[in-house]
Amino acid sequence: MQRFNWDDLRFLLAISRGGSVSAAARSLSVDHATVIRRLEGLERALNAKLFQRNLRGYSLTVTGERLLISAKTMEEEATRASAEMGQGRTTISGGLRISALEGIGNFFLAERLAAFGTAHPDLSIDLITLQQLVALSRREADIAITLQPPVTGRFHISRLTDYDLYVYGSSEYLSRCAPIVTQADYGDHPFAGYIDDLVFVRDLNYLDKIGARVRPKLQSSSIHAQLEFVRQGYGLCILPSFVAASAPDLVRIRPDLFSLRRSYWIVANLEIMKTARGNLLVKFLESEVNDAQEEFIGQSVYIQDIASGVPR
Repeated sequence: MQRFNWDDLRFLLAISRGGSVSAAARSLSVDHATVIRRLEGLERALNAKLFQRNLRGYSLTVTGERLLISAKTMEEEATRASAEMGQGRTTISGGLRISALEGIGNFFLAERLAAFGTAHPDLSIDLITLQQLVALSRREADIAITLQPPVTGRFHISRLTDYDLYVYGSSEYLSRCAPIVTQADYGDHPFAGYIDDLVFVRDLNYLDKIGARVRPKLQSSSIHAQLEFVRQGYGLCILPSFVAASAPDLVRIRPDLFSLRRSYWIVANLEIMKTARGNLLVKFLESEVNDAQEEFIGQSVYIQDIASGVPR
């Protein structure tokens, strides 16, 4: 066996955890070509094939699996030695990709991830808020915040938080419309909502919970757009309380007549949870959400109906 660069084992670890060269490149904050070059150099030095390429990415050969055991042991020892030499102050580096629904991604995570990134300048973070399902099994993301945790596969899964949704309208709109006294009265108002055939998670189908007469007349796949529709005086909309909190000109309407509760879940790749950066980010997210429970659980808000004088 020829001599090889021990540092190349980092690339073996990254490809095995990410399942692809692109995922490894993100986690190591290098380009695609660097990962290929370092892997090929390691394979030449060992005179052995370490990965097989297939439709789902890269999978370890038998030789690769044996070497992976040694690589993990070396990584653990290096982390321990670094912690001891630095008296527990290790530098968190590499890359993480988070997938989150637009609501919690744009209206909660973005602000807080900025602070997290400032505190860990050697860490690269991608935040995906696309309105589609992202497959953790194919390492399209390392961590996902979702409404529906997977029922198959091996993942770290934990409930992040419950959150409440209510009907909202602008003060201007409510001042010129008929008061809402019964749940049936919602049917007399135009609603903004999601585009039916683009709703990819069934728990985002809110309007059918109010009544058969309620149908959205102004629709968007973006919750931010729905928020703006209502802020501009267009009818009513169902929003999470933490999203509506960003628009103080909106009024929460009759929570005694209608409200919903949903749950966000954290789902993480098991390999990423074995890393310091993965554990650190998950704990950070849990702590931030726990500190902001009043934003997610909106029951403490109590507003008077400006049109009818009855509680909303």
